[in-house]
Amino acid sequence: MILERSPRRLDELAARFDGRATTLFSTDLAIERLLAEADVVIGTVLVRGARAPRLVRREQLALLAPGSVLVDVSIDQGGCFETSRPTTHSDPTYIIDGVVHYCVANMPGAMPVTATAALTNATLPYVAALADYGVREALARDPGLSAGLNVADGKIAHPVLAREMAGSSPSAPLTLSPGAVAA
Repeated sequence: MILERSPRRLDELAARFDGRATTLFSTDLAIERLLAEADVVIGTVLVRGARAPRLVRREQLALLAPGSVLVDVSIDQGGCFETSRPTTHSDPTYIIDGVVHYCVANMPGAMPVTATAALTNATLPYVAALADYGVREALARDPGLSAGLNVADGKIAHPVLAREMAGSSPSAPLTLSPGAVAA
């Protein structure tokens, strides 16, 4: 069962898994209903430049059977379960209300060679575009690359990141500028 909020992504996933997985629009009600049926819940929420939203509250753990498992892949962005806290590869789990939590920060670190190869394959086209066209032209040509721009000319360019950083310490090395754009 895969829950997602983007209808386009739901269509892509349904086609990719060709009936081997069920896709469903993610709502609070859908999550709560599925918790009662789940043995393992894998949270993979990403809001670019922001903290992951909490999708499962502590009181909802009672919906899960004892021994059920929550895997929080979003832990590097603060976690998507209210009861999540970062763990390590050497001490990866803890139990709250009978539910096992696996919240290892930097999960790819367990398989560094594979993770590096995957990251290289994913980022190489962007690096090549930057090398071929320069920063400004590469950003202008690729909306995906442009959407990933966080800092430009010493200023925070991503509005979500700027809002998140607004409460950081005054000694933060970056100038906050929600309206900044790469020049």
